[in-house]
Amino acid sequence: MNKKKLLIDVDEVLCNSGFLPLVNEFKNTNYKIDDFTDYYLDDYVLSSEKEKQKFYKFYLEKNSYDYATLLPNAYEVLEKLNRIYDIYICSACVMFCMIEQSGKFFMDKYNWLLKTFPFLDPNKFILTNSKNIFKADIQIDDRLSNLGGDISQKLLFTSYHNKNISDKELNILNIIRVNSWKDIEKILL
Repeated sequence: MNKKKLLIDVDEVLCNSGFLPLVNEFKNTNYKIDDFTDYYLDDYVLSSEKEKQKFYKFYLEKNSYDYATLLPNAYEVLEKLNRIYDIYICSACVMFCMIEQSGKFFMDKYNWLLKTFPFLDPNKFILTNSKNIFKADIQIDDRLSNLGGDISQKLLFTSYHNKNISDKELNILNIIRVNSWKDIEKILL
């Protein structure tokens, strides 16, 4: 029996990324993720191109996954899903502001996935910014623009930057909003 293919994003789906904690460390601030509605936080918290360049240099010296926090129930539900579905981790790693240095982010994310989810097959880690080229039964992502491939069932994981997308718009696109890993468990298990 063939298992259904399931594509799952990492940042803001499996974990809260370490980007904002590193911004807070760099700027000595206390921003919360709910302070934002746009995906590109650096455009709002870094005031100049010079400050952005200093931050990007600082960011490269860190492993942002040392600052990432696993979302509630992600581990337990993913472990259950892994028994039933053919799971592929499909996550972006290229940072457009640091293209030449992005290889570091591939390594950091890959190592975090290995350590955090030992039951997943590392041969099924797809690290790419081009998610619309895949064919799968189900995809879970926090960015609407990533849910455009040949996917039968699309789940938009609620995050700070997509809360304003209306249910009407999601219905037109045949996308289901999920607010937690418990929601995913109810739908997929």
